[in-house]
Amino acid sequence: MPGYRTFLTALGFGLAALFGFADASSAQQSAVTAIDIALEPDATMIQHAQADNARLLKAFPKGFALDATHHPHVSMLQQFVRTADLDKVYAAANKVFASEKPTSWKLKAFKYYYIPSPPVGLAGIVAEPTEVLHRLQQELIDAVTPFTVKTGTPAAFMSTENGRDIQPFLIDYVANFVTIAAGKKFNPHVTIGVATIVYLKKMLAEPFEAFTFSPAGASVYQLGSFGTARKELKALALTP
Repeated sequence: MPGYRTFLTALGFGLAALFGFADASSAQQSAVTAIDIALEPDATMIQHAQADNARLLKAFPKGFALDATHHPHVSMLQQFVRTADLDKVYAAANKVFASEKPTSWKLKAFKYYYIPSPPVGLAGIVAEPTEVLHRLQQELIDAVTPFTVKTGTPAAFMSTENGRDIQPFLIDYVANFVTIAAGKKFNPHVTIGVATIVYLKKMLAEPFEAFTFSPAGASVYQLGSFGTARKELKALALTP
């Protein structure tokens, strides 16, 4: 898919923009909002992600720390939706989660990966894309589709620079998410930070000690630069 290739290629021109994001004071006001429906991992995954993040920061201090606006999460669906329908989106997503019990799922984290942006890369911990994850993703797609629009503008994103930090390829990526990042192409992961490709290659060559974790929550975020989950719009209810 050209949009996805463009997304990866364009990372090479501006991944450094991820470093040292300023806090955004308020969401962009727009008729369209770029959202990310994400699973919040439990303490086990958070501990692993934070430990890996600290390791990457030690190797590459210019990277970013996991914090309130870089919270560990597993993106399930990114879309452009009508801002006026956000409450309907929350209700639809809550209905989906009410029919599932994600907190009872045992997901297996089994490897690292990274998106290359020479000389650095954006790294993450990958979870096995299980049948229940695929089912949840498709249910969310079906539930949210009535409120989606084909595309958006930089105003749909959380921006710290009046939209100047929102890349054109990101708009294409979100607009085509269902085609290029869902179904068989779904790669569930938790982003852990940035380091040089040389370092990441060594890291990926090391034995990975697999571990299990569970979703502990779910939220709808407003997306920011490079597809980060920048602002929590709504915490969703999960059935125990």
